[in-house]
Amino acid sequence: MTILDPRHVADRSTPRAVAARAMFAGPLPSVTGSAASRYAEIGTQVAGTTGKWSRRYGAVVLFFLAWQLASQFALVDPSVIPPFTAVVAAIIEGFADGKLLDNMLVSLGRAGVGFGVAVGAAIPLGLFMGSFRRFEELADSLLQLFRQTSALAIYPIFILLLGLGETSKVAIIGWAAFFPLLLNTISGVKLVDPRLIEMARIFGASRVEVFRRVILPAATPAIFVGLRVSATISLLLLVAAEMIGAKKGLGFLIINSQYNFEIPMMFAAIVLLAGIGLAINYALLFVQGRLCRWENPAKVKPAP
Repeated sequence: MTILDPRHVADRSTPRAVAARAMFAGPLPSVTGSAASRYAEIGTQVAGTTGKWSRRYGAVVLFFLAWQLASQFALVDPSVIPPFTAVVAAIIEGFADGKLLDNMLVSLGRAGVGFGVAVGAAIPLGLFMGSFRRFEELADSLLQLFRQTSALAIYPIFILLLGLGETSKVAIIGWAAFFPLLLNTISGVKLVDPRLIEMARIFGASRVEVFRRVILPAATPAIFVGLRVSATISLLLLVAAEMIGAKKGLGFLIINSQYNFEIPMMFAAIVLLAGIGLAINYALLFVQGRLCRWENPAKVKPAP
């Protein structure tokens, strides 16, 4: 089979022949230096982003992959630890029939109320105690005593006082979330640089202005650390509280699925709780990044 070169086609006057001559006889397109550097820069950014994601989430992906393979190839008992794909299917089915969604909304309501009570009480009290050292010294020993007492150990007292209803569950969640947030708030206020306070007073700032413009912004990062710790503790106590005397909630669903040997649904509720905890943590980190931009000067945009 002979391949004709369009440059030797006999009829050179037709539009097709002219186009063929231009294609084969013309110079090859070249990439300019600026375009090449731009492509190289894009490639470097893509590689950097991929490497960052693999470093941050690679261990999680490997964990779920090992879980799937270990159960699929019977390295562990599949009836006790089902494959991860079965857990994902249980999550989809649970949201489709409303079973997971209903229990999740109940749990979020309980944890949200308890966490809100802790925030409303701990932050103002922590700011006050951090600003007035004598009061903090008087109350510190009592706070440390309560903080070292396990919330699960005193949960029966809450049940005796408040019953098995919603009040005792919300109260124990609020109690457990209160102390980490309170102590972090006190530490944040106490660690404010005294030179900043002195400088504000030199420029004529009143006590209220010093608190509002110096102490509160400087203590905000420590407060957010306490918020993240307290949010995690709220979910932990939520599960424990819902396993005792509850008829709905993710904690109830976990223990009920275990009793009925619905193992994929049990793991589905556990994975969902982990996802909720991660979502809350990243949401608080996002809010902290927006409110505390001075912590990362590279992200601070100059005023127009």
